[in-house]
Amino acid sequence: MGIVNNLHQHRHAHTAAGARLTLGIILSSVIFVAEVAGGLISNSLALLSDAGHVFADIVALSLSAYALRQAQKPPSHSMTFGYHRVGVVVAIINSVLIFGIAGFIFFEAARRFQAPPEVDSPVMLGVAALGLAANLIVAFWLREAQKESLNIRSAFWHVLGDALASVGVIIGAIAIMLTGYSIIDAAISAIIGLIIAASAWGILAEGVKVILESAPAHVKLDDLAGDLRRIGGVQDVHDLHVWSLTPQLHALSCHIVIDDRLTSETAHVRAEVETMLAEKYEITHTTLQLECQSCAPGGLLCTLEPGACPLTPHAHPGGESSPDAGQNS
Repeated sequence: MGIVNNLHQHRHAHTAAGARLTLGIILSSVIFVAEVAGGLISNSLALLSDAGHVFADIVALSLSAYALRQAQKPPSHSMTFGYHRVGVVVAIINSVLIFGIAGFIFFEAARRFQAPPEVDSPVMLGVAALGLAANLIVAFWLREAQKESLNIRSAFWHVLGDALASVGVIIGAIAIMLTGYSIIDAAISAIIGLIIAASAWGILAEGVKVILESAPAHVKLDDLAGDLRRIGGVQDVHDLHVWSLTPQLHALSCHIVIDDRLTSETAHVRAEVETMLAEKYEITHTTLQLECQSCAPGGLLCTLEPGACPLTPHAHPGGESSPDAGQNS
């Protein structure tokens, strides 16, 4: 199945996710204002830290909504794969932003450990409880959409991390009320920073793998090549490339050596290959070059260096080029 067909399949889901993101932006904006005001009134770093995370939520949700709209654009002559990777780039930006916020929280928490200020714990408790309720609502809205998109997942973890942070603020406020030790506020802030940083790492790592065009984690090339060779009519496979346009949309290109036969007789081989790739490896966009004589005997991979792979059509018996070069699913 091609990129355009996948885009049509996911359009309805993207529309629903976009509406949820918009509601999340509105609700998070209200909570941001409340937590900034509450943090200043109560002198709570934990509450202001949570407000900073909520601000990151707003940015993340806004960027995610933008990326979602971009992903619905069809391919063009200049962007032949469409704009699917906009969401991956946004996810990486979000994760870097989260690390920045975590760093600021660590810095300010260290400063307050040295000279703990007085904290108005009742105000801190009330505003944190309001923030927790709002973040749980937004996280509930995004719980299904985040399973299908790294971009939305990054926003989801922004919100979920903030919900956990709000729990920490609530616990800290209660502890300060019971003990009178305002240093607890700084300790809770440091824990929030760790939660924020941890939520960013997985998103950043997955996004970088997609940008670097790494093979999807569930695909083992040797196993995949073996499955290809077991298909009737396939003699060998080489110049194999597997990568992801997004964490959910995988692509493959390769050369497949088959018996010398008429072009019309190769259709069933290609169909079997595409069916196996889709059902077993979730690879739905393929570019297959069928040839009856290997252009790279003995090698599964191709070294992509200038002049390493010939740019002219590969010769075949009878002086003809590959009959099915560049067949797309």
